[in-house]
Amino acid sequence: MLRASAICEEAGYPSASLVCEGFMGQAATSSVGLGMPTIPVALVPGHVGTQTKDELRRNILEVTTRQVAQCLMREPASASTTIEPGPRDIVVRGGFKAVNRYFYENELSDGLPIVPPTREAIEEFLRFTPRHADESLGVLLPDSRSATIWSIAVNGVMAGCRPEYMPILVALVEAMCDPDYGVEHSGNTPGADTLIILNGPIIKDLGFNYTQGALRDGFMPNTSIGRFWRLYLRNVTGFLPHKNDKATYGNTWRVVLAENEDVLREIGWEPNSVDMGFNAGDNTVTIARYTGGGSYSSVSGSTPEQMLPYVADSVLKLHTWQLHFTVSHGNGTLRPLVVLTPIIVKTIAKAGWSKLDVKRYLYEHARLPACEFERYLRDWTIRGTWNLEEDVRFGRIPKVFFESSDPNRLVPIVWEPEDFMIAVTGDPLRNNLYVFAHNGFLGYPTAKKIELPRDWERLLAAAQES
Repeated sequence: MLRASAICEEAGYPSASLVCEGFMGQAATSSVGLGMPTIPVALVPGHVGTQTKDELRRNILEVTTRQVAQCLMREPASASTTIEPGPRDIVVRGGFKAVNRYFYENELSDGLPIVPPTREAIEEFLRFTPRHADESLGVLLPDSRSATIWSIAVNGVMAGCRPEYMPILVALVEAMCDPDYGVEHSGNTPGADTLIILNGPIIKDLGFNYTQGALRDGFMPNTSIGRFWRLYLRNVTGFLPHKNDKATYGNTWRVVLAENEDVLREIGWEPNSVDMGFNAGDNTVTIARYTGGGSYSSVSGSTPEQMLPYVADSVLKLHTWQLHFTVSHGNGTLRPLVVLTPIIVKTIAKAGWSKLDVKRYLYEHARLPACEFERYLRDWTIRGTWNLEEDVRFGRIPKVFFESSDPNRLVPIVWEPEDFMIAVTGDPLRNNLYVFAHNGFLGYPTAKKIELPRDWERLLAAAQES
């Protein structure tokens, strides 16, 4: 809404953005990032989803309508400008405690101690990328700041990363800048957060954990790079709690998921990087935002037919309101992620099943009765009616969603089998899985290749000796 208003105001047309009471603070901070800190807004009191029709009508007529008229008839107030320090300015001097106090009080840290980003430490990170320090990878909303190589190094130092992680950090910010990912939605209400999936020889080069305890902190590369992502969202893109970050319940930053490519090679399955369009053996990062996840134990059985019903059932349990990314305004952007342990995929592959076979099974069996699917959409998208037949008739969704008029017919939760994502990691001898509920186009899976410096092996050897 505010982005459209900014375009209108810039063109000389008065506007009024309707903003619910809980989002007034976000409107104020987002307006600054759009370069128009005084964009006219009209208050919608309370939350429209909890009001009776009479309450909503009274609030709109007595409050919102009056403020809309004021917005359209008054010239926006002039805005004061805030001058920020330059990228290489020294912002604080002192010891560890003084630096951390400054960063915390100025909303530049996540509440944990940061490593002070000294000039010397930043320069060490820059040695591990051929890119120029001032090169910009893009401009990131909502604060419209430039994503420079220098700023990546600064936040990498702060997060506790080692300098040799820099090529991964650069690839991550390249993915963050990709419009397909949709970083501007990172502060949306459900509190979704990003998972990073890593592939390639760099997993072993840098000592990532990809066996027992995967997705647990305690391993420097997995943990510090996950923290870097959230720090960069705070300090460069501008997602701060109580401001642009409007998560109701936040997922905190997630540690990096590194795939077990030894097992994948053993069973003849392609890694996630190939599913994302790269070659096996390429070093890649994949990012996607998930509203939450759940671990499911004891996927028992000795055949795919015995094991996979557990998986399909687990996928359905985690996806409810997210189904509006399948239809509605999401329009086929739901990409559920299933994380399987090595012993599960070995058992499945032993029967001759490929990864695509598993995806096809989930497509056919992770299904809901059409009436239940429509009920989810009615209840969670605040639309009084929902009709899959109508969407199929107008060509909005695939025909599989209306193959008969039986309200109990089973319909898939995604458009095609390939929409399911599968990653392999975790304790090699535990028969568990983890399902992540996807946030649709508000964090669509996006992958980038990691660019290593020409003298990577020499630099890495020197770094690991220091």
